[in-house]
Amino acid sequence: MLNQNQTPLLDALKANAARPHAPFYTPGHKQGKGISQPLADLLGKAVFRADLTELADLDNLFAPQGVIQKAQQLAAEAFGASQTWFLVNGSTCGIEAAILATCGMGDKIILPRNVHSSAIAGLILSGAIPIFLNPEYDSVLDIAHSITPNSVESALKQHPDAKAVLTVYPTYYGVCGDLNAIANITHQYNIPLLVDEAHGAHFAFHPELPTPALAAGADLTVQSIHKVLGAMTQASMLHIQGNRIDGDRISKALQLLQSTSPSYLLLASLDAARQQIALHGKMLMSRTLQLANEARTKISQIPGLSVLQILNPLYQEGLGGSPGFVSLDETRLTVTVSGLGLTGFEADEILDEKFAVTAEFASLQHLTFIISLGNTPADIEQLVQGFTTLAQEYRRTNLNVTSFNSQNLLNTQSHVLHCSPREAFFAVSETLPLAQTSDTRSESLHERICAEIVCPYPPGIPVLMPGEIITKPVLDYLQQIQAMGGFISGCNDTSFKTLKVLK
Repeated sequence: MLNQNQTPLLDALKANAARPHAPFYTPGHKQGKGISQPLADLLGKAVFRADLTELADLDNLFAPQGVIQKAQQLAAEAFGASQTWFLVNGSTCGIEAAILATCGMGDKIILPRNVHSSAIAGLILSGAIPIFLNPEYDSVLDIAHSITPNSVESALKQHPDAKAVLTVYPTYYGVCGDLNAIANITHQYNIPLLVDEAHGAHFAFHPELPTPALAAGADLTVQSIHKVLGAMTQASMLHIQGNRIDGDRISKALQLLQSTSPSYLLLASLDAARQQIALHGKMLMSRTLQLANEARTKISQIPGLSVLQILNPLYQEGLGGSPGFVSLDETRLTVTVSGLGLTGFEADEILDEKFAVTAEFASLQHLTFIISLGNTPADIEQLVQGFTTLAQEYRRTNLNVTSFNSQNLLNTQSHVLHCSPREAFFAVSETLPLAQTSDTRSESLHERICAEIVCPYPPGIPVLMPGEIITKPVLDYLQQIQAMGGFISGCNDTSFKTLKVLK
């Protein structure tokens, strides 16, 4: 057992920041002496004294033998891994590295259609071929949940040569599928289960939270320590256990994907966040759960509002429920506002501008809030009061959302790959007006193939990716999202008047 009270990397950085010396190395601001005054006024000078490079006492992220190695070992023990890597390029580089380390050109990987765009980037980098699965879908709330054990089993029977399975756990809404069962099925084929656990870094530290991915049998998991714990933005971790993942391949992949000048401020924040949650995790998570439950209880009692709740927590005992929704992270609060006759976009704007309450994200019917160890009782009071006033003063006639759902866009039959994402990414492309991209009446009679990632918010799922055939229903859906107040990201033209296609 390691002493989790230690912060080897943080201590070394503190010592080097305080050491009097003449610096003739990067960065150019020389511990803040050359920093812009407006930036110094905002942040203070102290932070720049610690903005150091790979000095002898500070170790090397890509060949750690000193304080970074010790900090990563402490993190591995705290989070239940056999080996941990610190990430300074966010969970994005961790997901990409996971795919690069397990799949090569032409290898198949099984994954849900509602993956993060970083997984699509991993497909482009590796040349892997995606076998997409439909996530379970709630048509009333228009929310995608997890893939199910049955869908994974069926895909593996059809593609026994797949090199890995990747899943999202939890989803952006805090929903967790049956990861134990998915791990057992995946391991019957002696391939690894990779988990995008970006939003679940806190799971290991309180019994009332969902089972952590590693404890459920995952071989590799990527966690955004900055999203729900106390690290700085962009600071994440990648963990592995067992012998199905080659640690050397992870290290090599991360060397390709991470900066050779990593920020020691980010690295030290990972060390500090690990110590904080390892020593005080149960207390901090108890307080966070208490705040979240208070918000959930009070908001659900406001007429016209409802909150996302676990349908049947006894699913695993075989008493019914949903295999795509086995548990819910209670610190993630999703409030359905359509009963007020408002879209989530409208409610988001009102809460932000009128009541200084800012959600994590809005969708057509919902607002989702992340309640974490940094929130206070005053925050919850402001949130509840904002919703109370919203319901009293901004209610309209009921919103008709029956004609709008994203189920067809999550259905794998709606997405036909003409070529691999990598082939499409590197192919010669051209930019066309949107109206011409799904018109098959042209002289060539060829369907147009997408050459870029198109990711609408909501639901934050890449609806088009490089290599997919563009269809009119997909374009209609994206334009409807835009008309309702959502926005399109990932593609070159964010106004979504043009689209890049294979030439």
